[in-house]
Amino acid sequence: MPKKILIFSLAYYPKHIGGAEVAIKEITDRLDPARYEFHVLCNRYDAMLPSEEQVGNVFVHRIGITTNNPSMGDLRKWPLHLNKIIYQWQAFREAKRLHSTHHFDGVWAMMAHATGVPAGRFKRAFPEVRYLLTLQEGDPPAYIEKKMRVFGSWFRDAFTQADCIQVISNFLGLWAKGMGYGGEPLLVPNAVDTAHFTQTYSKEVLQAVRDEFKVAATDTLLVTTSRLVPKNAVDDVIEALVHLPDSVKFIVFGTGPEEARLQALVAARGLTDRVQLRGQIGHAEMPKYLKACDIFIRPSRSEGMGNSFVEAMAAELPVIATQEGGIADFLFDAKRNPTLSATGFAVDANSPQQIATVVTHIMNSPVEVQATVARAKAMAIATYDWDLIANQMDVKVFTPLFQS
Repeated sequence: MPKKILIFSLAYYPKHIGGAEVAIKEITDRLDPARYEFHVLCNRYDAMLPSEEQVGNVFVHRIGITTNNPSMGDLRKWPLHLNKIIYQWQAFREAKRLHSTHHFDGVWAMMAHATGVPAGRFKRAFPEVRYLLTLQEGDPPAYIEKKMRVFGSWFRDAFTQADCIQVISNFLGLWAKGMGYGGEPLLVPNAVDTAHFTQTYSKEVLQAVRDEFKVAATDTLLVTTSRLVPKNAVDDVIEALVHLPDSVKFIVFGTGPEEARLQALVAARGLTDRVQLRGQIGHAEMPKYLKACDIFIRPSRSEGMGNSFVEAMAAELPVIATQEGGIADFLFDAKRNPTLSATGFAVDANSPQQIATVVTHIMNSPVEVQATVARAKAMAIATYDWDLIANQMDVKVFTPLFQS
């Protein structure tokens, strides 16, 4: 009989997904359904979605407030923004109801701040059920702890009640220990579809993308794929453009609450001809748009790991980033990490002038950049492919969890 596992997740396919939901699907799609039966308990959001359905290897159970065909932006507005709060109570009640029918062997909480409260409460109610917590948070732990203070000891239970905590970076492992987890966190990073991001395109296809951007052949294109939130520091890149030649332009893919402020900053700095905020981009087209650009950049103020960096490395772009949080696990800088093989170019957080200096260095150092890009691509393929990571989740996490 397969082990039955209930996953707590704020959202799930086919809509309103982010990196955490991608991780769930990539892993569950690759694990043997004869060994594991997965269920997801998530918010519904869209009234057009069924309350229950099967998506891939997962049985999806949806709850919460709905509207008709909401956008990602609508999830932060009335009334859908209430779902994150209501989920903390409703998910616990619904999980108990589902458990009476399915008799779960384990529960899996995706991100402590999102789903740890109902998962920890479930573990207290059913101590015989194994409890796995995955930490994928990108916001600073201090910020998360402050935001979750309203839940009191329930939030700390998300950590202390866990039978196993899996983290996507060493940085998050330290947070787990600081929150009272008594075991040793298991490091299994996120991954990317490396075959998708290493595919090649003709010169004509890439030129068509640049024509869409309306840029010159001699222009240097910085690109980011980021949620438009303060932690991703898109504003620092905009500020850096003031110190760079007019031929350096910035392509921004993503949406978020910072969009209006960033547009105002672009206008205030006189950069409307050099910055393009292009909204969300589909996963299928992303490699083409990355490869049509020259440098990937996201000078994050905090980061749990950051799949976008690894995607850009697989797509053979030089990557500029800070070494905040989990980025330090894979982005090594020649000057800052002299004992390691360089895979990118590091800057300090909140340092537009440093960004300008590093962009200039990359533009003037083709031999160094070529070697760095080659190492980064090889690392991405060897370490951060979903086939490898799904196997690690099975061998390092699930198998020991259900044997102990």
